[in-house]
Amino acid sequence: MFRDDGISRRAFLEAGLLAGSSILVPPRGIAGVPDPNADDHRLLDDLERRSFQYFLEQADPRTGQVRDRARADGSEHVKGQRDVASIAATGFGLAALGVAASRNWITRSDAVGRARRTIAFLAREMPHERGWFYHFVNAKTGAREWQCELSSIDTALLLAGVLTARQCFADDPAIVQDATAVYERIDFPWMLNGDRYLLSMGWKPESGFLEARWRHYCELMILYLLGIGSPTHPLPVESWWAWTRPVMRFQQFDYISAADPLFVHQFSHAFVDFGGRRERRPPGIDWWQNSMVATRAHKAFCLSLAGEFPGYRENVWGITASDSAKGYVAWGGPPRNPAIDGTIVPCAAGGSLMLTPEITIPVMRTLKEDFGTRIYGRYGFVDAFNPNTRWVNPDCIGIDVGITLLSAENLRSGRVWEWFTANREIATARDAVLRSD
Repeated sequence: MFRDDGISRRAFLEAGLLAGSSILVPPRGIAGVPDPNADDHRLLDDLERRSFQYFLEQADPRTGQVRDRARADGSEHVKGQRDVASIAATGFGLAALGVAASRNWITRSDAVGRARRTIAFLAREMPHERGWFYHFVNAKTGAREWQCELSSIDTALLLAGVLTARQCFADDPAIVQDATAVYERIDFPWMLNGDRYLLSMGWKPESGFLEARWRHYCELMILYLLGIGSPTHPLPVESWWAWTRPVMRFQQFDYISAADPLFVHQFSHAFVDFGGRRERRPPGIDWWQNSMVATRAHKAFCLSLAGEFPGYRENVWGITASDSAKGYVAWGGPPRNPAIDGTIVPCAAGGSLMLTPEITIPVMRTLKEDFGTRIYGRYGFVDAFNPNTRWVNPDCIGIDVGITLLSAENLRSGRVWEWFTANREIATARDAVLRSD
């Protein structure tokens, strides 16, 4: 349930994102958001249970590596991708094990066994380079797939799940030992590739470091916090202040963002509780409020397209990186991506349940009630569908299922936040760059 921590759970922004800034926000004085009611809890509990089923069935029983995608009804594997796992999905899956155990969807001993096997594989068998893992791996062997990169952000999301499990299952010495080894092995300065502060997005054995760096605000906050908190190979605290904070404006909404999909405002929040905190340096950005505004702006953006795509309406909206009828697209908005075709991506609203429940719970309810089993089944919602053309994606994608599950659980209990930030390394890093209001 919500914590009473002042402005961070309000229905609208009641204070500036930036202390003393000129960024426009709605006025103060709007009543706080109520806790989810019994019907909301039933809705979210069913969604979470189904989402967890994905991680239960799509994780390899020996390695624990979670498939990148699967058919939404669980009936068959996706052609050409049968055993391709995503390390970020595995990170979400490790956190999901804690949720499932706490809610008695599986026994604690089963959850501990699965987490222990997964983290032991990462510590002892999974191919890596200076602790960094490949983005996509074979679920059965851990071998690199598709000549992909060692991914800094996907390693961070995997590590977030590892450290969440370390705290959730802190009474298991094997999990604690192996999780600590995985974290302490990562050489964060190596991924700087000569830069003083900014990390590369990845590395390939054939060509070396990727030219692209994590240099402007996006999902990068979890990565830099993990680096700053590293007890063995830390990043300098200045790395946090080195990336840029561009301002996006849409209608009455101003917020920190580049032209990225909505998930960039969700993934770090799935693990780190930014509520009631601001950056230590002026102008004192409140990242919790920032993601609330981004979600509200995104809803307004989708509704602004309703004339072109009548399927968008008050409680039917949401676009973030996903499948489409023409393939995978890293779309979102604002601004308008030319590829937008009226597709709805349920995890856009689902990933913001923890941020703006008063506008996202109605989306979850309406999608389930109005479209039914066409889009809602074994693993919860399909990854995407188009209400204008009646196209329905046959697949679910692990990270999209995962962000929905963790966001819903944080809204309902805050457990994932509590487990992750109980890690002393994370608490130290967060306190180095953020202060309590």
